[in-house]
Amino acid sequence: MTFSAETRERAQEIIARYPAGRSRSALLPLLHLVQSEEGYVTPRGVAFCAEVLGITKAEVGAVATFYTMYKRRPTGDWLVSVCTNTVCGVQGGDKIYEALEEHLGVGHNQTAGNITFEHAECLAACDYAPVVTVNYEFYDNMTAESSLDLVKELQAGNRPQPSRGSRLCTFKEMSIQLAGFADPREEALGDGPAGAATLAGNRVAERYGISVPGFDPNTPIGGREQKPQEKPATAPDAASDRKPAGDSPMPQKDGGK
Repeated sequence: MTFSAETRERAQEIIARYPAGRSRSALLPLLHLVQSEEGYVTPRGVAFCAEVLGITKAEVGAVATFYTMYKRRPTGDWLVSVCTNTVCGVQGGDKIYEALEEHLGVGHNQTAGNITFEHAECLAACDYAPVVTVNYEFYDNMTAESSLDLVKELQAGNRPQPSRGSRLCTFKEMSIQLAGFADPREEALGDGPAGAATLAGNRVAERYGISVPGFDPNTPIGGREQKPQEKPATAPDAASDRKPAGDSPMPQKDGGK
């Protein structure tokens, strides 16, 4: 099997996003691209990325094995990730993982039917702990029972609506989006603003009039052509302007040698 003409065209489109001589920066989206066609990063996918970028397969493999979002074995339509890091774990994430492990009959990074199951060290959603994601879409404030219901819905061929973000896509559909291509489906669009838990800190700041001194949200982001602002006369010297830490002798107690 060779990659489709569409995938090859998209690979060239990805590479064209980067300056001349910097094409190897396209490797991350290219890995998502080959994953969108084959469902995981196969040896053939590694060879394809190496070929179009002019680098070695070893260099591609080093990247593909470093990041957990690149799968090295066949992956189901639904990648179910349970956060078992500290906050989610103590809030019920460990119980969720155990319940799903028993129901699916597989462990971390294994596949049962159309579901690939894994635990995640952090899903960056502590304000909604415990969380479960399906193809990186969030299901917030989960329990063992609601997580089982979610997985059973997936097994039945349904696409349960995530708590926030866009509608659910298959793993291959999500991979093409991660490669940088817009999903034309209306159901792939996100819904609504950030949730109440995410905005809690902002609400407290508004209530008590807390703000960053001199902060102007309309300040434009400067480009490279702009000169750096002069350092205020009262600002202390940067650490790099002084002697490196450890150059000075340690203070000695009386009588110390």
